[in-house]
Amino acid sequence: MNMSSVSKISFHNALIIIILAAGLGLGIGATDAVSADASAPEAHSNGLIAAVSDTVITAKVKAKLMGDDSLKKSDIDVTTTNGVVTLDGSASSSDAKSIAEAAAMSVEGVKSVDNNLKTPTSNATFEKAKRAMSDSWITAKVKTRIFADNVGKGFKVSVKTVHGVVVLKGTLANQDAIDHVKDVAGKVDGVKSVDTSALNIAGN
Repeated sequence: MNMSSVSKISFHNALIIIILAAGLGLGIGATDAVSADASAPEAHSNGLIAAVSDTVITAKVKAKLMGDDSLKKSDIDVTTTNGVVTLDGSASSSDAKSIAEAAAMSVEGVKSVDNNLKTPTSNATFEKAKRAMSDSWITAKVKTRIFADNVGKGFKVSVKTVHGVVVLKGTLANQDAIDHVKDVAGKVDGVKSVDTSALNIAGN
C-alpha cells in the first residue's frame, strides 16, 4: 500500500471519528435540554415535584369553585405556588369571597390562601373614599385661593365640594366680587363647575 492510500484511509477514519463524536455530542446536548425543561420550576415552585403538586392543587381548587352554585356569578383566577393558593379576580359578594376562600382551603395539600378577590361593595367603598378625598382636596384648595384673594377678605364665604362641583355660600361686596370668586374657584384643578347661587351681596 503506497503512502497516498494510507493518507486517504487515515483521513477517512479521522472524518468518521469526528462525525461520531459530533453525533454523541448532539445526543448529550439534547438529553440535557430535555432534562432542563423537565426540571424547570413552574410558577416559582421549588422543584419538579412541587410544580406538579401545585398544578394538581390548582386544578382541584378550580373544580371545587366551579362546582359551587354560589360562585356562578364570580370570576376567579387560581394560581398555586408551593402549596399557597392565590385567588384573583372578582366575587359577586362578600359571602362569595369567603366561600371561595373556604373552598380553596379545603383542598388537600393547600397550606394557605391569599384571597385577593374584589367585591362590588369593596369597589364602591374605594371609589367613594377616593371621591371624598378628591372633594376635600378641592375644597381646601379653593378656600386657600379665595382667602388669599383681596376680594374675599372681610367677608364670610363657605366652600363645599360635591363630586367636583364647588358650592359657595356667604356674602360678598358686589356682583363683580362674586364673579371674581367664581373665576378663582373654577381655576382649581378638578373643579367641574362652581355654584354661586347661595352667595349674597352685602346690604341686600
